[in-house]
Amino acid sequence: MAKPASVFECTACGARAPKLMGKCSACGGWGTVEEVRGALRRDLDRSGSAFSARHFSGPVALEAVDLDEAERVPTGLDELDRVLGGGVVPGMVVLLGGEPGIGKSTLLLQWAARVPGTVLYASGEESERQIKLRARRLDAEAPGIHLLAETDVREILAAAERMRPALLLVDSIQTLFDPDFESSAGSVSQVRGCAALLTRWAKATGTPLVLVGHVTKDGSLAGPKVLEHLVDTVLAFEGDRHHHHRLLRALKNRFGAAFELGVFAMTEKGLAAAEGNPFFLDAEPRPGCAATVVLNGTRPVVVEIQALVASAGLGIPRRTALGIDGPRLAMLCAVAERRGGVQLHDRDVYLNVAGGMEIEDPAADLAVIAALASSATGRLLEEKTLFLGEVGLTGEVRPVAQLPLRLQEGARLGFAAAVVPRLGLEGRQPLPCHAEASVERLRSRVWLKARAEEPES
Repeated sequence: MAKPASVFECTACGARAPKLMGKCSACGGWGTVEEVRGALRRDLDRSGSAFSARHFSGPVALEAVDLDEAERVPTGLDELDRVLGGGVVPGMVVLLGGEPGIGKSTLLLQWAARVPGTVLYASGEESERQIKLRARRLDAEAPGIHLLAETDVREILAAAERMRPALLLVDSIQTLFDPDFESSAGSVSQVRGCAALLTRWAKATGTPLVLVGHVTKDGSLAGPKVLEHLVDTVLAFEGDRHHHHRLLRALKNRFGAAFELGVFAMTEKGLAAAEGNPFFLDAEPRPGCAATVVLNGTRPVVVEIQALVASAGLGIPRRTALGIDGPRLAMLCAVAERRGGVQLHDRDVYLNVAGGMEIEDPAADLAVIAALASSATGRLLEEKTLFLGEVGLTGEVRPVAQLPLRLQEGARLGFAAAVVPRLGLEGRQPLPCHAEASVERLRSRVWLKARAEEPES
C-alpha cells in the first residue's frame, strides 16, 4: 500500500508547498509552513454531503434573476445598519472580528433579539446556560432565539436545515471542525473547509449568516486569507475594553460602501448608539488643541488634535504620534518649520488624537499644523473653529473631499467658523469660512489673531 503523500500548508495564508520550508513563498511568513497530518480526504464538494449540489439548479440567465429577493432587512440597530449599507441582504455572509471581551457576542445577541423570525445561535465557546445569562442581563430573551452549543459543523448544518432560521449566528469559526478532516479545530484546513460549507448553505438557502472570527496579536483576522474572500462583508469591532466606546468598521462590503463606521457605547444593558460626538472633548480651550472633521466612509466625525511642543531633553528631538501616522507627523513638522516659521528642529513633538481614534484622512493636516504652532507659541486658536485641509510639501493647502458635509457636521456641533482651502468654496456654506491657500498666510491670519496666553516658564 502506497504511503500517502504529505501535504505542507502555511498557517498564515493557507498556501500549499511540496516540502517543508522555513519561509512561505506566498506570504513571506517565517516558520508558518507546517505538515498537514492525514492530508485532505475529500474536496469541498463531496458526493455524500446532504448540502451539496442539490441546492443548485445550474446557470441562470441574468434577465431571469429576481431582484425582489435582494431587498434589505433592517437589523434593528441603526449603527449596524449604517455599516452594513442599510440592512441585511438574503444569503449575506458576514465575518465579525474583534479582540476577546470587546463585545462581539453582545452585539450578536442584541441583533438576534430584534429579528422577527427564528434565529439559530450556534456557539462553540459557551454553553446554553452562559448565553442565557447574558441574554437576561441584556434584556434580549426573545422567544425566537434557539441556542445550540456545538462544534461539529455537520451538526450545525443539520439543525439549520431542519429549522430554516431567518438568521444563523456562529460563534466562532475557529472552534468548528469537520469530521472529514483529520486536522484539529482552528487549523487552516478546518477553518477554510467549515467556512466554505456554511457559506455554500447560506447562499443556497438565502439565509443571512454571521461568522465570528478571532484576531491575532497584531490585530488582523486569524485564519487563512481566503476566509475574508469567501464572505461578503468583513466587520472589525474595535475599542478599548477599559472605555465604553466601541467602533464597528466595514473593511469589506459587497453590498455597500467599505470603511463605514458605526459608533456604540457599552452600557449595563449592552451596546447602544453613541449620542453626540464621542471623539471631540468639549473642554476649556488650551494651547495646542485644534478641531477638524474626518470622514470614515460617508460618516463625518469631529475630532480634536492635541499637540505638545517641549524642549528636547536629549540631543535628538523626538516625534511621537498616537492616532496618526508617525512619518506623516514628521513631514508636517518639517512643513510647519520651513513654510510656517515654527521652530521645531530642537524640540520634542507629541501628538495625540483625543478619544483614542485613529485617522488616515489627509484633511486633518491643517489641524495638525495649527495645533503644533499653537503649542509652540503658547497662543490659543480661535474658539469653535475647524481646520480642514490637506497640506503639501510646498506649504500649499489643498482641497478635501465632501467639504459641505464636513462643515454641516461642524455646524451641528456648535462650531462658529472654519479655516478651509481656497478651492471648494463654491456655493453657500453652513459656516463662515476663512479661505487659505498656504501655511504662511494661515500663520498670520489665524493663530496670531487668536487670543494670547502667557507661555509657561
